[in-house]
Amino acid sequence: MRLRFLLLLATLLTAATAHAQRVQLDISGANFKPLPLAFPALKGTGDAATVKEVDDTLQNDLAVSGIFELLDRKGFLGADKEGMTASTIEFRHWLDVAAEALLKGAVSAQGGNVSGEFRLFTVATGKEELKLNLTAPDARNLAHQVANALYKFYTREPGAFTTKIAYVKKVKNTKQVVIADWDGHREKIISKGDLNLLPAWSPNGKYVAYTSYMGGNPDLYIYEVESGETRPLVRKGTLTTGAAFSPDSRHVAFSMSEGEGSQLYQVNVDGSGLTKLTNDYGINSSPTFSPDGKKIAFVSNRAGSPQLYVMPAGGGAATRLTFQGNYNQTPDWSPRGDLIAFTARDERNVFDLFTIAVDGGKISRLTQDQGTYNEEPSFAPNGRLIAFTSTRSGGSELWVMTPDGTKQVQLTHGADISTPSWGPLGK
Repeated sequence: MRLRFLLLLATLLTAATAHAQRVQLDISGANFKPLPLAFPALKGTGDAATVKEVDDTLQNDLAVSGIFELLDRKGFLGADKEGMTASTIEFRHWLDVAAEALLKGAVSAQGGNVSGEFRLFTVATGKEELKLNLTAPDARNLAHQVANALYKFYTREPGAFTTKIAYVKKVKNTKQVVIADWDGHREKIISKGDLNLLPAWSPNGKYVAYTSYMGGNPDLYIYEVESGETRPLVRKGTLTTGAAFSPDSRHVAFSMSEGEGSQLYQVNVDGSGLTKLTNDYGINSSPTFSPDGKKIAFVSNRAGSPQLYVMPAGGGAATRLTFQGNYNQTPDWSPRGDLIAFTARDERNVFDLFTIAVDGGKISRLTQDQGTYNEEPSFAPNGRLIAFTSTRSGGSELWVMTPDGTKQVQLTHGADISTPSWGPLGK
């Protein structure tokens, strides 16, 4: 009898320990495995199209997140007969489809607002872990809020699903700067003129800087998000490009042509205080700030081929970061501070994405044998996803992946997109 009791106690303790480990996911661990999540179709009242939009958007957010393995709904037999509370759920059926977590939801779409109730359960124990009652002005906003809540519950880190992204898109034979939801939906053109390039979000979300030919010369402009106004920032040299904001959003680093090359400069967001940062041979371009604002990574061909370098944010001696490959470009410093993502061209003229440790250590390849062009990485503001462009499906489309490259998802179709810049977390 005592032996049976001890065996039962050991089983319960093991289950409780496993449950505790999966309630908070160690997504930085080398052996991390996504959590198998069952998300049956939302129940809803009111406008059916709005309910479906919440459902579709939330499915996409969860699938792309990198922390969930979203299970196939085809195996969810009898799910429509269950309710929202633990007492109405047959958890053994969810165990049968290998679900560790279960998300139930009901949405009401009436008038101008969309509201929803969502409940998250641990399948092995039947415990309700999280209950959300949310209201939003539209379907997509509601879905993104739910995705953020689940992400934060499991990781204790903010999700990036209510963020925005900027990129260049071909529109009727012009190149326009567009801002959109992080997944490319709800686009808004913010540029003027026919040729606009290389947008960059400010960390405070107030500005988007970009290069434009609207005045006849490729100058640097700044778009103010709240007012919708655009003003010149730098109108010097024959080419000003590659803007990057400092972490405090007070300064913009950029590249300006000089003679046969280009140098890095910095300017205040009001256009004052122009300061030269580099004075070296060749082309110096594509600056990106470290999260603490103390350093800038950039591209230079001063040693003969484009390579990544790091220097103090105020200028000074630079240290070469990359020594592999002969064409490395478009660096983006992770908000987590540990990695720099970049594009490299190989001997076959194929462009792929890599990360390098900021101390010049390990280089990891993220894309390979996936089309001719995989380029222009931009980290999500929480550092847990990377947006990039790829031609693997035909045209240049917006894609997203985890920083180790293991999960890559196409976001746009038929869009002709380049140079994404991921905006900051919402306040």
